[in-house]
Amino acid sequence: MSSPYLLGLRLSGRRVLVVGGGRVAQRRVPTLLQAGASVTLVSPSVTPALDDLIADGLVIWERRSYQVGDCDGAWLVQACTDKRSVNAAIAAEAEAKHIWCVRADDRDASAAWTPASGRVDEISVAITAGGDPRRAAGIRDAVVDALRDGTVDARRNRTKPVGVALVGGGPGDPGLITVRGRQLLAQADVVIADRLAPRSVLDELAPDVELIDAAKIPYGRYLAQEKINELLVEHARKGRFVVRLKGGDPFVFGRGGEEALACARAGIPVIVVPGVTSAVAVPAAAGVPVTHRGVSQEFHVISVHVAPDDPKSTVDWAGLARSQGTLVLLMAVERIAMIADTLLREGRSPETPVMVVQDGTLPTQRALYANLTTVAERVTAAGTRPPAIVVVGDVVRVGQEIEMVRAERVP
Repeated sequence: MSSPYLLGLRLSGRRVLVVGGGRVAQRRVPTLLQAGASVTLVSPSVTPALDDLIADGLVIWERRSYQVGDCDGAWLVQACTDKRSVNAAIAAEAEAKHIWCVRADDRDASAAWTPASGRVDEISVAITAGGDPRRAAGIRDAVVDALRDGTVDARRNRTKPVGVALVGGGPGDPGLITVRGRQLLAQADVVIADRLAPRSVLDELAPDVELIDAAKIPYGRYLAQEKINELLVEHARKGRFVVRLKGGDPFVFGRGGEEALACARAGIPVIVVPGVTSAVAVPAAAGVPVTHRGVSQEFHVISVHVAPDDPKSTVDWAGLARSQGTLVLLMAVERIAMIADTLLREGRSPETPVMVVQDGTLPTQRALYANLTTVAERVTAAGTRPPAIVVVGDVVRVGQEIEMVRAERVP
């Protein structure tokens, strides 16, 4: 058998005939509609999903069996009935009238094949695999996944983004960066990366991508925010596409707002890609929900980059102490003793459970449990260091209960 000649049909406004109202038609009709085709469906009955499309006026339904002459005026025919003789008759009529016809029941007798197709942005993918639908679908999925996560080189795209993208890299596990974030990384000319960004994804960058380390190490090496802003603007003005890769979400204690403002003031276009924030992801990775019915219907995310008694602190610690909600504290390890003392002084119960998670979502993740009276001592004894997330509230007990139930069920 000779190879098929692959062609992308532009079906917008053109009549397509689908004969049969079962599961095959149910898969193919939405794709035809997405291509803009005017679909006529001929079948005595249809599936509920097709019935919805008919009810919405998207498909013309001829509620009857196939008749000779149904192919008239069609640009493409899909023979999808469950009877080989009917499909053969449809294909014969289409062939006689020089209309391309796809037979769902017999690839060898079919004049055309419907490929396994997918789309990522403006890129359409179609795989035939010799007419084997399962194999074609598997290959299609692999190609689409590679396009989505940037594995397939996208830097040759003539319409690649311009300006700056502020990309949230998630809490640390490279599997938790978003698909959109990976796509933009694959198109970057320059990447300015934080210390808490998922570093392993940087190994996937092309050799000619300029990588700038913008790490801010607590009480150590530090690249000033003003300098980072300057670098974003400087490289973007040279026509390079710049990705600012940050840990967590760029707009959750990530100073992404400052960077977006700096770019806006310089007339640089900015794309913001939200990330999975460590404030929620790290407790979840340690098995603790930040809210739980009957326990906590609110949670507060607090940056403790300044101490509770610092005049620059804008946090209402007294209000947080009175609250029964969950407290998720970022950048709190170095000040945990003062935080615990403040919450106790303002009225939180000494027995309030606390969990401290270091290196959340990474293979080195470890957690310790305490209460407000013991947490400072335990953190010091364990040598816990940043990055770490502190969770204060009764949801910590919920997480421990989940672990106990799991342990009891292990044979």
